[in-house]
Amino acid sequence: MTVRTRFAPSPTGLLHIGGARTALFNFLFARHHGGRFLLRIEDTDRARSTAEATSVILEGLAWLGLEPDEPPLYQSTRAARHAAVAQAMLEAGTAYRCYCTPAELQAMRERALAQGRPPRYDGSWRDRDPAEAPPGIAPAIRLKAPREGETVVSDLVQGEVRVANAELDDLILLRSDATPTYLHAVVVDDHDMAITHVIRGDDHLTNTFRQVQIYRAMGWEPPAFAHIPLIHGADGTKLSKRHGAVSVLEFREQGYLPEALCNYLLRLGWGHGDAEILDRAEAIALFDLTGVGRAASRMDYAKLTHLNAVWLRRAEDARLTEEVRRRLAPLPHLRLDAAAMARIASLMPGLKERARTLEELADSASFLAHTLPLPMEEKARALLAGPAAGLLARLAPLLAGAAFTPEALAAVLHDFAAAEGRKLGEIAQPLRAALTGRLVSPGIDAVLAALGREESLLRLRAALVPVAAG
Repeated sequence: MTVRTRFAPSPTGLLHIGGARTALFNFLFARHHGGRFLLRIEDTDRARSTAEATSVILEGLAWLGLEPDEPPLYQSTRAARHAAVAQAMLEAGTAYRCYCTPAELQAMRERALAQGRPPRYDGSWRDRDPAEAPPGIAPAIRLKAPREGETVVSDLVQGEVRVANAELDDLILLRSDATPTYLHAVVVDDHDMAITHVIRGDDHLTNTFRQVQIYRAMGWEPPAFAHIPLIHGADGTKLSKRHGAVSVLEFREQGYLPEALCNYLLRLGWGHGDAEILDRAEAIALFDLTGVGRAASRMDYAKLTHLNAVWLRRAEDARLTEEVRRRLAPLPHLRLDAAAMARIASLMPGLKERARTLEELADSASFLAHTLPLPMEEKARALLAGPAAGLLARLAPLLAGAAFTPEALAAVLHDFAAAEGRKLGEIAQPLRAALTGRLVSPGIDAVLAALGREESLLRLRAALVPVAAG
């Protein structure tokens, strides 16, 4: 048997973090077993489904590296097939036409609630002759569900779960306007796509009992089911905007790398010993459903940010340089010409050691592309206003004659500090302030080398002019 999994989002909104983890688990399970990962866009809710939401889902999956092995299947294109299966069930006697009016269904619900019973359909048309149907009423088609015994699901995560059939009513397969219901369409599509494993959130578990009844009514073998716990906020409540980003593309814009987010989501509800930092190949090799826990997971943004810093340090400098360029491009007072990009590329090894997100990385690199005069942090401005200005004025001619390599510049700074009877930090900090407008940066020798002789001296003079004028 070839394992075939699917991710089946509804394009009525964004690709949320819970959906992304479901897609990841389906992808990894299929890859681990040498199978196929498929995508189905469940767009039968035509009033709420949008092309924009579909585009966001596809973009998010592509960014995460979770693209399907076959073109996406759009559920809305399969209405005729859904109707044909319902018709086959009618002919087999496992479904029937229900002619209840909306008013009758409402009265049925109200009676059940008044009697303290769940508001379920009472099966009033289950065994009635359609010849008794009132004129002008288009029927719905309902499943003739079993009333005795139990429906049992051997879930690969939750274990054996069961429900008494008496607790389930005859669900609608086709509405009176001949459109399929979600539960019916999902079963038909999963069967036709030859899905072997349905891995989804445990909020779908109650749907599974009904779907298994449809499979059995058609004489089809149900797939294996695995219902994974949901993701909650740190406070244990349903994850929402107030907890932080929830959309996959929000995480992208906030500067998280896709490999970091996938690594984090993998470990959110799944474990393999002490394995913590896992790349895609390692995740595929290790992932299986036996490692998925039953308890809800809690989103920990601090841990995600820590993981992101780890993956930033692993990332290729050229890739990070391009990410920085993209984030800095819209900002004013920056000149992202070839010279500025070369500076950023040369200093990237030092910049990425201090950053936790791409946003932080871009901010820390922005001084390398800034036009003069540099914006100054208050502490940097104060430092340049003190006696350090005189030190820098005496240092400038030595830098002008130095070879602009990190090693040669480090030697110049060391010798100058010794000659001035100063600690190296007393020279490096004001120099850093003059060159970057900040008090934190990669090593000052690396900063000088990245800026180059001409730009370094220009910045030094620009920083000292206001001091001299004062």
